[in-house]
Amino acid sequence: MRQCIVPFALLIAIAACTPSQPPAPSDTSSNTATTAEPVAPKPEADTKVKVAFVTNNTSDFWAIAEAGTKKAAAELGCEVLFRRPATGTAQEQQQIMEDLIVNGVSGIAVSPNDPQNWTETLNGFAKQVNVITQDSDAPESQRLCYLGTNNYDAGKAAGELIKKVLPDGGKIMLFVGRIDAQNAQDRRKGIEDTLAGSNITILGTRTDETDRAKAIANVQDTLVTNPDVACLVGLWSYNGPAILNGVRDSGKLGQVKIVAFDEEPETLQGITDGHIEGTIVQQPYEFGYQSVKLLAQLAKGDKSSVPESKQIFIPVRTITKAEVDEFSKTLREQIGH
Repeated sequence: MRQCIVPFALLIAIAACTPSQPPAPSDTSSNTATTAEPVAPKPEADTKVKVAFVTNNTSDFWAIAEAGTKKAAAELGCEVLFRRPATGTAQEQQQIMEDLIVNGVSGIAVSPNDPQNWTETLNGFAKQVNVITQDSDAPESQRLCYLGTNNYDAGKAAGELIKKVLPDGGKIMLFVGRIDAQNAQDRRKGIEDTLAGSNITILGTRTDETDRAKAIANVQDTLVTNPDVACLVGLWSYNGPAILNGVRDSGKLGQVKIVAFDEEPETLQGITDGHIEGTIVQQPYEFGYQSVKLLAQLAKGDKSSVPESKQIFIPVRTITKAEVDEFSKTLREQIGH
């Protein structure tokens, strides 16, 4: 964008004659873009770059991503506002992003909870600041880039682990917060495609709207209504601990296999104890670190790190009992514990 240099005297005259306008109120009553969009303040030349990272829930998974954002901020000398929506709803994410824009951020990395119904909302934000998605994508929106896991491939990795866990086949149930999130859909599809043609049957997908109590209740109900279920699979980070607690409370530890996603402490301990077969881990530290680096570059008008595909994939790992100690040590180092 070309810059126009205005004489200082003229700026003073304009400032004296131009009344200030209060920001238009925003309407967060729906998931669609509001009529009055928040307007980001224009930073002065010497203002420190300020960017934001917005999660889709309050899971411990995001503490690792936050450590990555802090590392990047320290290296680049920028400011990062890290936000975790308490309810995890799209409406709350929208309000947070509106507030961040008014707060003067130049870019936001967000994990959208309802991308299919949120496209116009994201497009409205993208007109104001640089918007990238992380963890879960909104491919139909005008976001500049997606940075995170190829969730279909992650689902395939989970499918391969399930086949090893159930060599003779059996019935499985999937658990997730919301199935309308792109990452949940992609993971489930990867599992479905990998298990196609095998003697493993997917009974269904139970959702909990990120309510931890409901997540445990879903597990307990599944064990009652499907006593022959062989394996329970959690697609979001907190689902692993929820499944473990639900199985334990039902007195079925060791009788039902568990496969999880991500690296919550309870999940890793469950693997160490032999109660969870394994977990498909992403690299949330890199989500945070790389998102801040990219947003800082975009704030300066540098789009060279955005690939033509507008997707930057960070690979996953399968962690079983053989790898859990080494992985846990690396994780502690990353978050400074």
